[in-house]
Amino acid sequence: MTSAAVSIERRPAPPTPKANPIFGTARRFRRAPLGYMQELVSEFGPAIHYRFFLNLWGYIFVHPQHNEHILQDNHKNYTKLPHPIFQILLPLAGKGLLTNDGQSWLRQRRLLQPAFHRKQINGFGQMMTAATEKRLNRWARAARAGEVVAFDQEMMELTLEIVGRTLFNMDLTNAAHKVGDAFSELNELIIAQATTPFSLYTMRIPFWPSTRKMAHDIRALDRLIYAMIAQRRQADSPGDDLMGTLLSAGDEETGIGMDEKQVRDELITLMIAGHETTALLLTWLFYRIGKHPDVEAQLHDEVDRILNGRLPTIEDIPKLVYTRQVVDETLRLYPPAYAISRAGHEADVIGGYATSPNAIITLSPYITHRLPEFWPQPQEFDPQRFTLTNSADRPRFAYLPFGGGPRQCIGNSFSLTESVLVTATIAQRFRLRSPAAYIAELSPQVTLRPKGGMPLLIEARSA
Repeated sequence: MTSAAVSIERRPAPPTPKANPIFGTARRFRRAPLGYMQELVSEFGPAIHYRFFLNLWGYIFVHPQHNEHILQDNHKNYTKLPHPIFQILLPLAGKGLLTNDGQSWLRQRRLLQPAFHRKQINGFGQMMTAATEKRLNRWARAARAGEVVAFDQEMMELTLEIVGRTLFNMDLTNAAHKVGDAFSELNELIIAQATTPFSLYTMRIPFWPSTRKMAHDIRALDRLIYAMIAQRRQADSPGDDLMGTLLSAGDEETGIGMDEKQVRDELITLMIAGHETTALLLTWLFYRIGKHPDVEAQLHDEVDRILNGRLPTIEDIPKLVYTRQVVDETLRLYPPAYAISRAGHEADVIGGYATSPNAIITLSPYITHRLPEFWPQPQEFDPQRFTLTNSADRPRFAYLPFGGGPRQCIGNSFSLTESVLVTATIAQRFRLRSPAAYIAELSPQVTLRPKGGMPLLIEARSA
């Protein structure tokens, strides 16, 4: 017996909640995946060992030390496959960065990294603000008429347009509704399958209703993606944007380029990650500042003082300090990826607790971001948490809206740059208000969406 095994055997397992003898906790997770995780952490603490279904066991860890160990210190033991949720995602994302693992993932990550270097992102700033200004010009009529808009849909369309222009050098405006509808339906289908014990079996049955629906939505997205690839293949040169990088890339050893399926997997992964998460961040941001006049006033004061009526640029971002703090606080309360899943291969010790091999591991930025030990009055919306003074002693992995370690989201700088520029551009011209008596509710799907959408009333600031 090895010393490591002795060490693990002497460690206690995390507390285990009672569960149904057959269905385990599956029904509770299906009804409210995030809410049930919160209940468990509230009752049993930051480390939990639970039985999901029959003999399928899993762990929940939410303390910053747990996050650091799993995502960074021992990250090679915690992979995405064969975790069930990533198997469910495979038909959509294929072997893109979201689901890929091992050397294949590392090769793709290195290939894509130059497209997200700061210098490259800096060149996208003008495209981001131009797309935002074009949409704001359309809002002027709605503001005069006192109309309520589906703000989450507006942000989805805007961020998809920005992704199309910056990363793919394409106008995706006309495809926005089709793409948005497909992603929305897939969001619901994937989380439903992820919380259904038999999903790994039913998803292999072609005529199963959820399988058929998912295949239909994926085919709609594939038609768009493959048309984009074909159009670029026919051009004189692949171009110097991200799509061009993918099309012209060759294997380091063989020099063989990616086939259409590989390019498709990366494009669809970046399309999902590049527009959905930022759109949700902006949606929740304007909802919350509309509820907090003091925060909104300070934000308006900063953008008015720094910009003086002009569009923001990349050079303005270091000066828009409070705007960035508002973005960070929104990500604390509403991290689009509210849960992070991994497959743990070997037995381990996490935060003093022993874990078994071949385990399902779940982290939750949403819950970690609300631990009172690190976030006093955690339910309050307070951007001042992110001043240099208030952030100085906070553990690094107490805040992980983009994950952490080697697999931290490749597009985090892109998203933060876009969020600050779009927030400042909108805040110069408009206020967003909730209709009377409206209170947004969470809809935890693959990402953290507002239940039933986000209706907001547009008001011109000049009025």
